[in-house]
Amino acid sequence: MSRDRESWRSTGESGPRGPNPPTADEAGADESPLRAKLAVGRRELRSLRTEKTILLALAIQLFIAAFSSFLVVGLVSLYDPGAVDGYETEVAITGDDTGQLLRVADQQDGLEPTHYTDRSAAYSAFDGGRAAAVLDANRDDDGRLHVRVLAPEEGIETTLVVVQLRETLERAEHVERQRNADRLAEPPLDLPREVGASPYVAFTYTVLLPLLLFLPVFISGSIVVDSLIEERQRGTLTLLRVAPLSLADIVDAKLLTVAALAPIQAIAWLVLLAVNGTAIAGPVALVVLVGALSLLVVGLGTIVALYAPDRRQAQLLYSGGIVGGLVVASLLPEHPANTIAKFAIGAATTMSWLLLGLYGLLGIAAFLAVRKSVALVDPESL
Repeated sequence: MSRDRESWRSTGESGPRGPNPPTADEAGADESPLRAKLAVGRRELRSLRTEKTILLALAIQLFIAAFSSFLVVGLVSLYDPGAVDGYETEVAITGDDTGQLLRVADQQDGLEPTHYTDRSAAYSAFDGGRAAAVLDANRDDDGRLHVRVLAPEEGIETTLVVVQLRETLERAEHVERQRNADRLAEPPLDLPREVGASPYVAFTYTVLLPLLLFLPVFISGSIVVDSLIEERQRGTLTLLRVAPLSLADIVDAKLLTVAALAPIQAIAWLVLLAVNGTAIAGPVALVVLVGALSLLVVGLGTIVALYAPDRRQAQLLYSGGIVGGLVVASLLPEHPANTIAKFAIGAATTMSWLLLGLYGLLGIAAFLAVRKSVALVDPESL
């Protein structure tokens, strides 16, 4: 045994192994904080493959975005049943004063009115399925027109019939008001003419697009809550700290990885919508908006996961926070869904850009709040 080795044993130090032992700097280079953060991020992404609920939600969004041009036709029939062309609804009109109601119903698209002088015959037609609804029109002693409507109780057909009948009755009411205008002390104001717009365009930009961009944000927040709570309960969060990372670095890696999922999904959905013929005027602004909201929501979810005692309470607090956030968003000068629609059609206003900046600042504030919260948490208590 050499003198050097004896001296190492006597001092309790470990000697070099092999002919070319690595130095401390070389050993630390392989385990740099950046590479360790990336490893935590990759581990987070791999864990998502076992979350069947998340994968199902992604598959549904993918299906909607990929086949939006086909689905929008059926969805619009629920969103705006009056937009369905080529479908005539048979309605029975009866009563003592049916002339005006018949004229208005004849002008209503999608309605095929049939006059019945006998009330019982009209109601028999409804019971037998020959008429989808019955309008029973009568005037009282003061000259007011009263219309009693009988329609199916439930179903898609009911939605369509109710919308068409509502428009018919509103037109009949307008005719009645014009007819009795001479009884008014002041002449009524002329309303501007309605501007025709495609219901498919309105549905795509005001319902479908915000839905596809908001869902990834909410899902990302739920993912980070589940991930951190599971790490705490299993004790794997303590094992991660064995790596050359602090608790703040581990939380940052998880937060940024999950927050990046929403804008990545948004890019994919926008591309698929464009392939299906939906023009997007401001895709960059939309992706930035989704990224800012994702950072905000995921940051709040991270804070909840750090302090909540278990998964059930964490998800309850997160869901309550999301609902509260939606209520607050409704008080803004411009709802986030309207901001998305304006950026998508190229009609963004100054308020839209100001709100985009506000969301970005809130996202940064949420990230800083997470760092502050992590600094206040005792790592040994997790």
